[in-house]
Amino acid sequence: MSHPSRAPDRADAFRSLYESAYGDLLRFVQRRTDTANAEDVVAEAFLVVWRRFSEAPADENDARAWVFGIARNLLLNARRGEQRRQSLGIRLAEVSPNLLSTSHADLVGSRIDLSRAWTLLSEVHQETLGLAVLENMAAPQAAKVLGISPVAFRLRLTRARRALRLLLNHLPHHASGISAASPEKASTL
Repeated sequence: MSHPSRAPDRADAFRSLYESAYGDLLRFVQRRTDTANAEDVVAEAFLVVWRRFSEAPADENDARAWVFGIARNLLLNARRGEQRRQSLGIRLAEVSPNLLSTSHADLVGSRIDLSRAWTLLSEVHQETLGLAVLENMAAPQAAKVLGISPVAFRLRLTRARRALRLLLNHLPHHASGISAASPEKASTL
């Protein structure tokens, strides 16, 4: 990766790996995700490489392959996260009939309103409600999942419920007028 006659320092070795792998890695990522997201994934991959550089293989070709593996894992993690968010929205829609009116027209309308409100909630609110309602976790367990205190989780849950309630109360009348920022403002009421 660098001149063999001297012991390479970390920054020089990293720079050499970065320069040799960046272009190919960017094209690799672009083939697997949208172009707008590719540079972010590559930047995140090189951040991981920098943090774990002591684990990098000594051979340049092996080190390049290691970097590509890191980028691939980041892409897989992002894809799994997106699938979890989508399936959480679907599960929320499946759970809702037990909580809502039994009339078919009311049920359809409620599912549509709930689905629309869910998409307008912030990721933090979705995650909080998902842990409490769909995963049926108590505050101490959900707090551990999120890495926060149980008190902080209860506060988030209260805010998320309030934001969802506000959206559900306003959606039928003002569905097109609610911005994605509304839940955040609602949570501070």
